[in-house]
Amino acid sequence: MASLEVKLFGIRFENPLILASGINDKTPEQWIRAHEEGAGGVVTKSIGIEPRAGYDNPTIVELPYGLINAMGLPNPGWKGFLEMVEGYTFDFPLIVSIFGGTPEEFAFLAEKLSEVANAFELNLSCPHAKGYGMEIGQRPEMVYDVVKAVKDATDRPVIAKLTPNTDDITKLGLAAEKAGADAVSAINTLKAIAIDVYAKRPILSNRVGGYSGPGVKPVALRAVYDLARTLDIPVIGIGGITTWQDAVEFLLAGASALQIGTAVSLRGWGVFREINEGIRAYLESEGFSSVSDIVGLALEE
Repeated sequence: MASLEVKLFGIRFENPLILASGINDKTPEQWIRAHEEGAGGVVTKSIGIEPRAGYDNPTIVELPYGLINAMGLPNPGWKGFLEMVEGYTFDFPLIVSIFGGTPEEFAFLAEKLSEVANAFELNLSCPHAKGYGMEIGQRPEMVYDVVKAVKDATDRPVIAKLTPNTDDITKLGLAAEKAGADAVSAINTLKAIAIDVYAKRPILSNRVGGYSGPGVKPVALRAVYDLARTLDIPVIGIGGITTWQDAVEFLLAGASALQIGTAVSLRGWGVFREINEGIRAYLESEGFSSVSDIVGLALEE
């Protein structure tokens, strides 16, 4: 039987599928549910220094090929997060997503949360929270400074989550790699808007949100392909992965692991098991013994 096991930055994952930071990862119960349904690991909701309530409703718009969301980075703050996970033990890799307005804030969070995190994902790419995410992550020099500050503050692996809302995502990836990132993940959501034709105004309370789901897959796949051709560190693919065929495309394009987010909202928790079964069947039918055998095959000239 073909192996789905993946090893990244010294951490073993049962399979290449990871619950993405986003809508369905706010509580330990959701992380555990994702693992029970087949996720090899989990990324938490982004955690900041202070608690945030997020934006008022409506925060999500469903479209024919995905979702636009503007949640506003709701989270309990680092102290509340530690209280929330107290008493839990997780038998899967827990990647804690963190966000801040300065390199010092990112470093502070990494230091405070290192005891509960197997790795950190740096939210350098949220498109709808003023002063955070994309506003920092569009500048290679800031990506470098944030990654360097976090690497100096923790011995945990560091993943830089990159924005597609830029002229060249490889510049951001190279900055993260130069600063010592252990991996990059791409892409976060595309900056987007939806308008109610009868109200004659934007639907989301924040007006602008982030577009995710099947509609962004070709953009995400191209970003992963470009990053994998350019970087020496692993790339984790995110963006519109809904079927096993989508997953295999990302692996062939150079992704070493994959994050699933919007597909959980659209298809349910069982999407992890379905995709894993499809990947295994593909590997066996094509004569491969493991996931690593196909990573980056589409990059070959």
